[in-house]
Amino acid sequence: MIRVLIDRHIADTLESVYELNSRTLLQHAVATRGFISGETLVDSQDPNHRLTLCNWRSTADWDKWYHSEERKELMNELVPIMDQDEKIIILEQH
Repeated sequence: MIRVLIDRHIADTLESVYELNSRTLLQHAVATRGFISGETLVDSQDPNHRLTLCNWRSTADWDKWYHSEERKELMNELVPIMDQDEKIIILEQH
């Protein structure tokens, strides 16, 4: 199992639009083979800073989702809402 940390920062006043679009993205990820679980957290010091931590069965499963046309299309809705590029960290247990 791997964990994927997705770090996003939302432009001011677009939080509600982000919530709707990110929820749709997560619903599609949940239906993807290899997805185990996920949660999104809000930075207590910056309400526009969101971290999503999701568990995937393998790096291959994550890569397939990450590079899928479905995710690319859904991200096209999120990218204009963010004021910084998305950062992704893949974490493994040792």
